[in-house]
Amino acid sequence: MAGRECYHCKQWIEEGEAHDCWTTTEAALTEHLSDDLREAWDRVRETAAAFGDQRIYASGTAIMFSRDSCYFFVRPRRSILEVCVFLGRAVRGPQVRRVERKSASKLVNIVQIRHRDEVEPPFTDWLQEAYELPDQLAARKTKTKTKTKTTQPRRRASGSKAKPQRLRSRR
Repeated sequence: MAGRECYHCKQWIEEGEAHDCWTTTEAALTEHLSDDLREAWDRVRETAAAFGDQRIYASGTAIMFSRDSCYFFVRPRRSILEVCVFLGRAVRGPQVRRVERKSASKLVNIVQIRHRDEVEPPFTDWLQEAYELPDQLAARKTKTKTKTKTTQPRRRASGSKAKPQRLRSRR
């Protein structure tokens, strides 16, 4: 009886048996949710889906919401939905548990949702802001590239023996 135990899911796999524990779905991640959390999850998903074109997919233990890159994800827990929102700033609110810097331009704001009624402004505004953040960062990047550089003093031609003049300060 040769086989092995999967490092991730701890399931016993017989030799030659196909196994892919990373293949998961939204339904599998949300099946254990209570009715209140299920309603909150449904409201988060439909709010985000209304923002526009994006990809929503399950990955590991989270459900990702992504345009070119992930702008927020949800980790369904037994008693909460842990929502991690990527913004250019830290937000304040009673449901915000912590804020961590993830890159030079983004911070992740970790929010805990317990009920459907918590999925309303300012939380939905933060999601909308996160959805629009890549556009703002791209615009900021092109603006800095097109800015003219400050003029620097001319360098003297090589071989020229003229000494640069020094400015004398007046006393």
